[in-house]
Amino acid sequence: MLTALRTPRILTREVLAGLVVALALIPEAISFSIIAGVDPRVGLFSSFVMAVSIAFLGGRPAMITAATGAIALVIAPVAREYGMDYFIATVILGGLLQVLMGVLGVAKLMRFIPRSVMLGFVNSLAILIFMAQLPHLIDVPWMVYPLVAIGLVIMVLMPRLTKVIPAPLVAIVLLTAATVTMAIAVPTVGDQGELPRSLPELFIPNVPLTLETLQIIGPFALAMALVGLLESLLTAKLVDDITDTHSRKTREAWGQGVANVLSGLFGGMGGCAMIGQTMINVKASGARTRISTFLAGVFLLILVVVLGDVVAIIPMAALVAVMIIVSVSTFNWHSVRWSTLKRMPKSETTVMVATVVVVVATHNLAIGVLVGVVVAMVAFARRVAHFATVERTLPEDEAVPTAYYRVNGELFFASSNDLTTQFEYTDDPERVIIDMSNSHIWDASTVAALDAITTKYERLEKRVVLIGLNEASQYMHERLAGNLGGEG
Repeated sequence: MLTALRTPRILTREVLAGLVVALALIPEAISFSIIAGVDPRVGLFSSFVMAVSIAFLGGRPAMITAATGAIALVIAPVAREYGMDYFIATVILGGLLQVLMGVLGVAKLMRFIPRSVMLGFVNSLAILIFMAQLPHLIDVPWMVYPLVAIGLVIMVLMPRLTKVIPAPLVAIVLLTAATVTMAIAVPTVGDQGELPRSLPELFIPNVPLTLETLQIIGPFALAMALVGLLESLLTAKLVDDITDTHSRKTREAWGQGVANVLSGLFGGMGGCAMIGQTMINVKASGARTRISTFLAGVFLLILVVVLGDVVAIIPMAALVAVMIIVSVSTFNWHSVRWSTLKRMPKSETTVMVATVVVVVATHNLAIGVLVGVVVAMVAFARRVAHFATVERTLPEDEAVPTAYYRVNGELFFASSNDLTTQFEYTDDPERVIIDMSNSHIWDASTVAALDAITTKYERLEKRVVLIGLNEASQYMHERLAGNLGGEG
């Protein structure tokens, strides 16, 4: 960040990126406020507070955090059924839960999200961003369409000429100037809702500190915390991949929590990382530091409070063009090429498709990602279930007739369930040796399967000896064998 402050070229890029993001944030924040059933000022103040807070607290530089649709959908019932005080209390509690989750290391669970789920997450977000623009393209004056087309052309051609000034900013300025000078009547930002005229003020929710209040807001706060963290951490991982840099996920987790608490204390609706605005900042504008995030929040406040009349005349067509380009650039086109699909295992493609379908159907990123992870787990379990094999030999030179079994592969609930069927119980001699040197016991299901095998042989008055167990497998077997209640 110090390098950016000392380098005029980089600093200019960060400043302009923050301005573009702020302009794109205004209609989004207003629409999310409407979804949540609160005053548009609530979403705008929330976006300002969270952007400024996360610029200092977050673990992922250049990522944009503000009011989001996912959070709005989760906590909307509180405002509708219980009023504003309970709504703000929910936001504050959700933030506190995120701080707790961050401290407890929940961010480390990100390692369990497979790449195919990440691809589904990215592609579904791109689709949602595009779908969010459709209401601005349906039943609108016909001049909207050429304005959007011109905006798209500017966004495509401008980076080829110069990258000093972000193409989205050029598109917004030129289209606004065109609509004003030519008096073109099209929907504007001002049509989306009333902009605030004053600064946010401290807001302490007037709710009784009782168990009943906790029962009301607790489930919504927990859902908000989980959805917000999941979306933020996935977005942070995406930016990591785009910029080839590392971010501090634990810091990002508790930073999001603190930002939500601060947002609630200033009457905001809470939020999380915004994939669309983050892509505008990182991909379209080239920002890389916390400066752009901080200025996005500052510019947002200045634009809506001081320059509200100017912002109100910006045509929605300009912002729609920006978001369409963002959705196209966000989508991973390589993942859906026929050559890629032919090479990829069918299970991987299934996971990606399942994630996309669920997210687009529910408009809930958390549900989609969780479904994707479950599908990935099932697919993985099915694949590795067949890795465990059993080889039987009957040496003729043994003084005591002995059947040797060599178990190969990783043994867990999926691969060990049919282990019991791979032994010749009645045909084997009285002495059976099971060699486990090429395998590993991972869970109680495997120990139970070995207990069942031993029990079946004992019923036939045959003796079983286990050999070759590694240290970890030996420890688990000694601790659990005979104590799992199986009858075989």
